Amino acid sequence: MKAAVFRAPGDVRIESVPEPAAPGPGELLIKVSKAALCGTDSAEWDHGPLLARPPVILGHEFTGQVVAVGPETARPGTAVPQAGGGPGPGGFAPGDRVVSGAGISCGQCGWCAAGRTNLCASYQTLGLHRDGGLAEYVLSPAAICRAVPDGLDDTSAAMAQPLAVALHAARRGRADAGRSCVVIGAGGIGAFIVAAAAALGARPLVAVDVAANRLETAAALGATHTVLADSGPTGTGLATAGNVRSGDPVQAVLAAVGEDGAHVVIEASGAPASPAAALKMVRRGGDVVIVGLQAHPFGIDLFSVATREVDLHGTLAHVCGEDLSAAVAVLAETRLAATVLGDVIPLGDLVDGGLRPLAERKAHGKIVVDLEGSLA
Repeated sequence: MKAAVFRAPGDVRIESVPEPAAPGPGELLIKVSKAALCGTDSAEWDHGPLLARPPVILGHEFTGQVVAVGPETARPGTAVPQAGGGPGPGGFAPGDRVVSGAGISCGQCGWCAAGRTNLCASYQTLGLHRDGGLAEYVLSPAAICRAVPDGLDDTSAAMAQPLAVALHAARRGRADAGRSCVVIGAGGIGAFIVAAAAALGARPLVAVDVAANRLETAAALGATHTVLADSGPTGTGLATAGNVRSGDPVQAVLAAVGEDGAHVVIEASGAPASPAAALKMVRRGGDVVIVGLQAHPFGIDLFSVATREVDLHGTLAHVCGEDLSAAVAVLAETRLAATVLGDVIPLGDLVDGGLRPLAERKAHGKIVVDLEGSLA
């Protein structure tokens, strides 16, 4: 089969590789239809390996059709089918359309027992540690797969995993009804976080970014206010767009959410100065969630964190049992996917049409690879 194999920095090859083995207990063999690209994929190609263990087939955001079902396999939360008795009540069967999560957990360690499967002691990620979905076929545990409703097309369904990541981040900060929320960085995962916070009911919802086109997308995804940030070396000066009129970064946000500050601020840009700005935007007793990864350590005011009782959260991936089904539902019920969609490219154009523009920050919208069309 054809697959995108990551071998070394700058070396991702579209090559012929053996098809996966028959699915084992609890596994599904999936014929991939569409696979979305993540900044992680481009980072691994550009200057990895960071998390990946090459050689490995990339791709952790994908959807497709079940080809074969391993023994003792059922849809999550349903009875396990009897041997030789077909798929059983609620079980997956060949022909089912599914989306897959990315993280594989053991189900037995203390973190898994507490429901925090994303922190599993032996956590692995499809497309980084195991072969992923930028291939004709992929093996995935049924436990991290969810059915795709008939009304949701494959291009949209391929975005379920990144939306699940965004929902997890928003939940970490309790960005829900009755609470104001600020998202710093509305490109890539930030756009999905804006959509997630909107779906959870956070209002007012403020998006901050250096690019006007990203703020237009954020507004379409549910942001009630937008703030255009200065892209200069400090990243602290803000111009304004939408309903915000102040040019000062903190005051621009406070004008939208109230003088006490936002209930939750989610930092999704990775810009060095943004965590400190987030602390100035959040209210006493509020929540700050760090999503954007810093290239180097950067100081923040821990005195402010302590004396204002601000809860500072990290966030990692998603919890499949909580987030993936919710993501599928949001995609089915909204125009989120159409709003964030960029280019749909063939597998052969993966590097120049996908990984390179992502790495160079020239991509516009979510890039999706058409595996089915490329290999027909």
